[in-house]
Amino acid sequence: MNFPFFIARKYFLSGKKKNFINVISIISMVVVAIGTMSLILALSVFNGLEGLLRSMYGNFDPDIVILPTSGKSFKNDAANTQKIRSIKGVLGVAEVVEDNVLVEYKEAQRLVRMKGVSRDFDKYSGIKNVMVSGEFPLVRDSIGYALIGRGVQYDLSLSLKNDFYTLQMYYPKDIGPGVVNPTRMYNLLNIIPGGVFAIEKHYDDNYVFVPIEFAKELLNYEDRLSSFDVYLDGDSNASEVKQRLQNVLGDQFDVKLGEELHSDLYKVLKIEKLFVFLILVSIIGIASINIFFSLTMLVIEKKKDISVLFAQGASAQLIRNVFLYEGCIVAFSGAAVGLILGIGLSLLQQHYGLVGMGMDSAVMNAYPVKIEIPDVLLTILAIIIITVLASIQPAIKAGKSFSTHTLQ
Repeated sequence: MNFPFFIARKYFLSGKKKNFINVISIISMVVVAIGTMSLILALSVFNGLEGLLRSMYGNFDPDIVILPTSGKSFKNDAANTQKIRSIKGVLGVAEVVEDNVLVEYKEAQRLVRMKGVSRDFDKYSGIKNVMVSGEFPLVRDSIGYALIGRGVQYDLSLSLKNDFYTLQMYYPKDIGPGVVNPTRMYNLLNIIPGGVFAIEKHYDDNYVFVPIEFAKELLNYEDRLSSFDVYLDGDSNASEVKQRLQNVLGDQFDVKLGEELHSDLYKVLKIEKLFVFLILVSIIGIASINIFFSLTMLVIEKKKDISVLFAQGASAQLIRNVFLYEGCIVAFSGAAVGLILGIGLSLLQQHYGLVGMGMDSAVMNAYPVKIEIPDVLLTILAIIIITVLASIQPAIKAGKSFSTHTLQ
């Protein structure tokens, strides 16, 4: 006859050493819970950081960037712009002229990355969402203004309230031999500082936005451009639009998604996330050794009782299942508690910001977190694998013990 599973399990968990084995099981459960909670929290923080970076860069970068395949500029005509606008899903196209220039304010000087943009930038760019002072857009009442990164503002000690000083921008001319007059070696234009933005340190410390007419005059670009910034409507598939643009423009242009400009950074984040996952899973695996030892001790203690259960009708498979299920119960109980705590703390951090950045200049007051279902499922899968590996050897040993007593 088939021996009832619950009777066999209760039989194994009774005896003089019951309390000691239970203590080890509880410790194993607690360690698995802490490891699972830590894993969920760590993965959620990495997801939050990635989302924060995408959000910040999304305020600066367009949906798609079109660059020349060779050189830093190209000769443009109205046909190229019209081709881009005709693509389904394209909401706007900003012509861009970009280069390094020397900027001077009062007696302070420094190199900056000047980016001249056309009117579509004012309409569709997310830069207006990260303005910390001054006004937007770049052109107001037919007057051009400069938008300056917060780091550039600090370096130049620039004040938007002082109307007596303008930004002076210098760019070297393409001169020939024999020129000795220094003023003929560079172009100089003045522009009024109109606002300050704060996105991310690299952009804040280097970039200045100006109207494209100003940039072309300073750089002597005339009919040349550095790139196109393309903005899409919300329902468009960026990858599909990218492919259409590449087909229309041909090999002389390199079409990239905005997020591809920072692909290396996102890869680093994913690698760091992978290593953190592996480290925490290893810790959970080490904690599961307690499950292995507790089950092994139980097998050693219950050798004689196994033969009694056999005499009452238990099978070798049932004996193995009792030990295997016992290890799973311990691990899954700890994992369930860890999942609840990890998800709960992540949600609290997401909504209430319990843990702050600890820096006044941080772009966010609290650590960003984001729970993703694939991470939760991957955590559960890892715990299942670890639990089976920790429990299967004692279960097999119990079956062998059963076989030994059967032969005797």
